[in-house]
Amino acid sequence: MKVIVFTVLTSFTFASEGLPKRVTESQLPIGKGLASRFVADHGIQKASSVIFADNFESGSLGERWDEKAKPLTLVASGGGVFGNQCLRVTATLGQDHGGGLTKWFQSSETVFVRFYTRFDQGSDYIHHFVTLRANQALRGKEKWSGFGGAGVLPRGDERFSTALEPWGDWGRIQAPGHWNFYSYWHEMKPSGDQRFWGNQFLPKGQDSIKKGQWICAELMLKHNTPGQRNGEQAFWIGGELLGHWNNISWRTSPSLWANALTLESYVTDRWTKNPVNIVDFDNVVIASEYIGPAGKP
Repeated sequence: MKVIVFTVLTSFTFASEGLPKRVTESQLPIGKGLASRFVADHGIQKASSVIFADNFESGSLGERWDEKAKPLTLVASGGGVFGNQCLRVTATLGQDHGGGLTKWFQSSETVFVRFYTRFDQGSDYIHHFVTLRANQALRGKEKWSGFGGAGVLPRGDERFSTALEPWGDWGRIQAPGHWNFYSYWHEMKPSGDQRFWGNQFLPKGQDSIKKGQWICAELMLKHNTPGQRNGEQAFWIGGELLGHWNNISWRTSPSLWANALTLESYVTDRWTKNPVNIVDFDNVVIASEYIGPAGKP
């Protein structure tokens, strides 16, 4: 039985010493990156900095992943961003909340995750999306959905997570919304109810996410040195850097690493009203360097 967690977003202007700060003159790369050296990602898995890659073109559904949460399908007949297949997640209100895949991997000091996604023209607001997490306590248990301990302040030696997901501002932004980070860590701030829901990192000036077309999305997390606030996170859309934040203490223990990626589309009927919500994913890459959009075929 799946437990539904109603999430309250907590948004802050991070400015004080112990809180993340927006980097206004970022030195992070933009545009072309590792993937530009590979036509449509072909052979990218052989690059020394690549930790994991899947373009869903071969093998059974989720064969390279560690966990599956249905309903999932492989869309064929030219459905992929470059190839013949992609992963499709269909969420049907009254029947399920969506689904996804989880991959556990050997982490690095800085982790980059790039994926392509496409929102169906009928897609509505989405509750949770693509999540990078560290949670040693969840190994061996069901860990694909939610964040583990939603509403509870994480311990610095226990867990942290950050999700790149659309945010609809309670219906004020056209669905599916604007891109933002939704993050849990031991120094996060409580919401108005004094519980600890994900803190929001939402760059201003965005256009609403376009439906019916493939979007190249990438996120980065740099681990902090325990005892220091030198952690970072950032995300790119189409190779454009939309947000970069530093001054983050993700962890207090050197044994806690971001080592699980969940590719999911999870909806609830709290603000999702369309009965059927379809999201496609393709060309997922995890690496220790900036990946960028795939080289054009």
